[in-house]
Amino acid sequence: MIQDLVVQGAFMVYVIVFLLSIATIFTWVERKLSAITADRIGANRAYIRIPYTQIKLTAWGLFHGLADGAKMLLKENFTPQTYDRFCYNLAPWLAAVPVLLVFAVVPFGGTVMPGQLLSPDWFPDLARDLTAFFGERAYAMQVASLDAGILFVLAISGIGILGTMLAGWSSNNKFSMLGAARAASQMISYEVAMGMALIAMVVTYGTLDLNEMVKWQAQPWAGGLPAWGIFLQPIAFLVFLTASIAENKRVPFDLPECESELVSGYFTEYTSMKMGLFLLSEFIEIAVISALVVTVFLGGYSLPWLTDQGFVFPWGATWELPHFVVVVLQVFAFSAKVFLVGCVQIQVRWTLPRFRYDQLMALGWKFLLPFAAVNLVITAVVRWWTL
Repeated sequence: MIQDLVVQGAFMVYVIVFLLSIATIFTWVERKLSAITADRIGANRAYIRIPYTQIKLTAWGLFHGLADGAKMLLKENFTPQTYDRFCYNLAPWLAAVPVLLVFAVVPFGGTVMPGQLLSPDWFPDLARDLTAFFGERAYAMQVASLDAGILFVLAISGIGILGTMLAGWSSNNKFSMLGAARAASQMISYEVAMGMALIAMVVTYGTLDLNEMVKWQAQPWAGGLPAWGIFLQPIAFLVFLTASIAENKRVPFDLPECESELVSGYFTEYTSMKMGLFLLSEFIEIAVISALVVTVFLGGYSLPWLTDQGFVFPWGATWELPHFVVVVLQVFAFSAKVFLVGCVQIQVRWTLPRFRYDQLMALGWKFLLPFAAVNLVITAVVRWWTL
């Protein structure tokens, strides 16, 4: 149906714009947080001048992200003598595209009914046209509504490491090859613990559907508060967040690309926008990790006591809201949570020192994996006992 194509196309455009925008904002947040940590001002040089005036708009350094993008596009696209030219050119896309695909199953809002978005009192003609076109159709606000969303996340997230390995091998550089080997071993070390943490949440919620997980967390719990996963499974939350940061290869887990040892690791031989894709995918992955943490552990797009009709408070009071306002609140709540969790990841990056490689492996195999396994067993026993 044409209505379904219009809505799904709008969802895809929104997701791409959201990820690219928040990744750009995270580059600014990283600069500013690092400056605060080091007692500096931070990036504030890039500006846009108002024509025919001497007024320079710096916007607290927000234009630095745009300047970085322009620099990547204009730099020389140098290609060294590689082992395999096709794999060398394919690697940046294998690193960036799976990160975008993972977000396809993440719900960024509740259920939207396009025919009821506008009030007939304010926009009578447009509201009547929307109702006539969409009718009573309702859509879950996610690009792909899959019953096995968690399996899709685990399957697609494992593809990104292939881009890293291909980049390191095909570059014909010993530093790149060593960085690719480190990335592969790091992925194996932390993927298992991350998967066990997600399985514990699947056992807790009784579903693989991310949207159903959000709905489950919206139900009232102690004192009328929502049953967010972080309260029910704090160990799984810590394991998943730690393993996800390690998967993204950022400090303190940046052994595959640490400048002091490997120059830039697996993408040492990349220039121009090919290097830009590796860097951009890193910041997009911050947003994707934050979105998964928010969806599985922080209630997703839901707010305490917010329903499809408005707020329903535990003491019996209600506050009915228009459908458009409810949709905007849900999307805003999800975006704000993603931004805050992303800021936490960036703060970790500028707070903790880099691990030695043996410490990195020990953390994955000797701490995270046993904790995740024990937590999964306890979760299964408790779930079986309470059913």
